[in-house]
Amino acid sequence: MTARQTLQLLRDHESRNILFVEPDGSWPIVWERARGVHVWDMNGKKYLDLTAAFGVAAAGHANSKVVKAGQKQMAKLLHAMGDVHPHALKAQLARELSRLTFERWTNKSKLKTGKVIFSNSGFEAVESALKTAMLANGKRGVIAFEGGYHGLGYGALNATHREHFRVPFRTQLREFGHFAKFPATKNDLKPLKLALQKIFRHDKIGAILVEPVQARGGINVPPPEFLPLLRKLCDEHGALLILDEIYTGFGRTGKWFACEHSHVVPDLICLGKALTGGFPLSACVGRADLMDAAWPASTGEAIHTSTFLGHPVGCAMALAQIQEIKKLKLCERSAELGKFLLAELSKVICSPRGLGLMVGIELTSPDKKPDTSTALNAIKKLLHRGYIFLPEGEHANVISFTPPLTISKAQLAKAVAELKKVLTAD
Repeated sequence: MTARQTLQLLRDHESRNILFVEPDGSWPIVWERARGVHVWDMNGKKYLDLTAAFGVAAAGHANSKVVKAGQKQMAKLLHAMGDVHPHALKAQLARELSRLTFERWTNKSKLKTGKVIFSNSGFEAVESALKTAMLANGKRGVIAFEGGYHGLGYGALNATHREHFRVPFRTQLREFGHFAKFPATKNDLKPLKLALQKIFRHDKIGAILVEPVQARGGINVPPPEFLPLLRKLCDEHGALLILDEIYTGFGRTGKWFACEHSHVVPDLICLGKALTGGFPLSACVGRADLMDAAWPASTGEAIHTSTFLGHPVGCAMALAQIQEIKKLKLCERSAELGKFLLAELSKVICSPRGLGLMVGIELTSPDKKPDTSTALNAIKKLLHRGYIFLPEGEHANVISFTPPLTISKAQLAKAVAELKKVLTAD
């Protein structure tokens, strides 16, 4: 099958809302295989991936240890029974996630362990967290932030800000989300605090849901005082702090989790994407005491579950992925390469922003309006030069760098040089 035939099959048999195809055939490419930091399309052309496939391939595409773990598990036990008959790897991964989060953050205190609800996709982890907050304190309201993206399920949509995703389904939403401005500088924090206090006074707020760094919102990095402010407000008002680290987790920002940059411990953390390196698995991890207080013990029928909960292949791959991140010191590598990338980009365009290997450059016109056309044209030109990029932000005018954490300085420098050529071409 050719790439053209593949795209035609998708036009014929997939919802037309899913895939955008340029009439001239210049977009998209059809992936054939991927390894490390490279992707090959169906025509055999090789690309440098600056997206890690939405941040998933943190330890590289088709990491051999992760692939072998998945293959071995598939041959042994392909599927188990979610909330009924468990398997050992689910228990092992739950313990590992507790160790990586609450036990590590609280010096391994036995009173501060974590408990997990596994899911398949990121929005399901968010909805597990929202359900936990509702059960814990009975307050329906949730504060989220402008530019925030937490997935597109009906629960998560209430806290996903972009109108593009929400408007068609608004009549079916409960609208329990309250949106505040995501801060860009320290000067934004005082008015933000006043706005949040006003929301707390006027509604029963059970949780604040936030990305420590906004990804799809445009690689927006808040001031370091932001999360401590939210932690303080949650403590004062009896609300839970939920961190959506589905994109920022597992070394992406130069720490295991982005909240560690400001030393803030959440009540619940949502994980996904790079958790497995390529298998649909996500997790909501909460303080054990909170989870036990919120969720009743099972009497034979769980009130939140799914067929593929804690899938054995996903768990095997996640355990291998975590070990690879540790072994290859990818958190430290991300921090080092992120500084290098920001320095290189500053030679191309003023004020790139980011943490670790989660970096963006925002393109604006001379009158300071979002320059969407230039960003999209640059990304398309780069694709044909062998570089895969994605646009971020509400106006798609932020060119993002979220490559596999295994990328080299030379590869980053080469990508930046090509970006410069495209942006400065007549």
